[in-house]
Amino acid sequence: MQRTTIFHAVTGPALLAVIFLTGLVWPSSSESRSPSPIETEEWSFEELLPSDSVITLTLQEAVMEALEHNLDIQVSRHTRDVRLTDIVFQQSQFDPTVELGGRYDRTVVPLNRPIFGLGGVTRGSIPDTFDQNETNFRLGLKQKLLTGGSYDLTFDTKRNSVAGSTSFLFNPAYASNLLFNLTQPLLRNFGPTINNIQITLAKNAADVEQLTLLNQILSVIAQVEQAYWELVFARENLKVARATLQAAEELLASNRAKVKAGIMADVEALQAQAGVANQIEQILLAQKTVLDQEDQLRVLLSKSEFNLTQTTPLVPLDPPVQHLQETPLKENLEVAFEHRPDMLQAKKNIETSNVNTRFAKNQLLPDLSFQGSLGLSGLGKNPRDDWDRLGSTDFYNMGGGLVFSYPIGNRSAQSQYQRRVLETQQSQVSLLRVRQQIILDVKEAIRQVQTSFKRTRTTQTARQLSERQLNAEQERLNLGLSTTRLVLEFQRDLRIARGRELRAILDYNQSLSRLRLVTASTLDHYHIEIQ
Repeated sequence: MQRTTIFHAVTGPALLAVIFLTGLVWPSSSESRSPSPIETEEWSFEELLPSDSVITLTLQEAVMEALEHNLDIQVSRHTRDVRLTDIVFQQSQFDPTVELGGRYDRTVVPLNRPIFGLGGVTRGSIPDTFDQNETNFRLGLKQKLLTGGSYDLTFDTKRNSVAGSTSFLFNPAYASNLLFNLTQPLLRNFGPTINNIQITLAKNAADVEQLTLLNQILSVIAQVEQAYWELVFARENLKVARATLQAAEELLASNRAKVKAGIMADVEALQAQAGVANQIEQILLAQKTVLDQEDQLRVLLSKSEFNLTQTTPLVPLDPPVQHLQETPLKENLEVAFEHRPDMLQAKKNIETSNVNTRFAKNQLLPDLSFQGSLGLSGLGKNPRDDWDRLGSTDFYNMGGGLVFSYPIGNRSAQSQYQRRVLETQQSQVSLLRVRQQIILDVKEAIRQVQTSFKRTRTTQTARQLSERQLNAEQERLNLGLSTTRLVLEFQRDLRIARGRELRAILDYNQSLSRLRLVTASTLDHYHIEIQ
């Protein structure tokens, strides 16, 4: 938006005062008079600059910088990512586990009598030791199932030899076994829905952290908007202070000339000089405010201490919005109900409570489980014979049965179920409370927008009247009908009126930011998508 200046037909020093005091006003169609706009230069900030460089920044650029570098957002992102790892952790309980092992054993023990099976010996050749070698290899696979059951599949094979023995069919002997065990709950803890609950809860927790991240992003963007407009206000307020100083200096020069000409008392020049000193103080305070607001914006956009030590001025480029934006209550409420993070989190809490209640209800059932096993065996003088017998399925073992258990009274499960039911009811009430708060927030934000816009018009009128009062009093001073003190008071009043007009304009823009925050429409406003 092109900035213009507005002035009325006055003469002498009053003309210069009005030009400088009103050169920073954004034009409005509601002004009763038809001013002649002229282009003005931006007020320079050489007193604030350690160098000739500045950093220009649009509001969109400031928001994007904050999304990339703001430390609060980064902390929330890391917390969200930590929650995502919990999902994988819960899913891992259904991962199969492989077991692999091997073992070699040799047993050599002394004997004091013959052992059955050691044939081909005479009394004089009775062995006095027992020497056995055994090599064992084991391979296993086990897994928890989504149905709630678990299985264990084991294959083991071994080689056994006894020194000096001739009574065994095979020496050495090779033996293998393949065994499958299955345990499956039939009532309590049965089914994928129940056994996926921890995964579901982990996903819900990650979703909640995502909503927390979204809420943090919306909050930071609102802070960036607040800091951006406060910097705009501080810079414009400094320009107003400088314009007031310019007018005070011109008044001082005029009074000194009149004192020198003998048509004005010395005290009038002293009063004008005091007015200049007062305005210099206002400029010093305004300069400090500009620097403070620059740092407030830097801390939101930076992730390193180095950036906070920089003194290059930040120059906001976007002019504030001054036209009335439509704020229909119904549409804003619909947007808020659909996008507000606290609303979505309340719904997610209800979902989590329902999951916990469903699990607690399942725990009320008795524990009835099926347990079964099936095994195959093999034996031979070499590995091939052993595996042939194992694969023939002629040698096997099998079995199965049911195991039932139920705690008398089952008070633990009953109390947990009642607790989960109450938590579900509580989360539903919390959702209603959140909806009420959203309605209050949106209505208050809309009223603030409307009130702030009206303030821009009333403060504009007040500023225009202050200009006319200053012009009239300046004319009276030129005619000798007023005093320097009164002119200085009207200059101060005009500075205050201009500051209030600026404050109202920036408050209006901040109220628009607040409305976007309470309706969670900020991201759509800036065309931002969060991954």
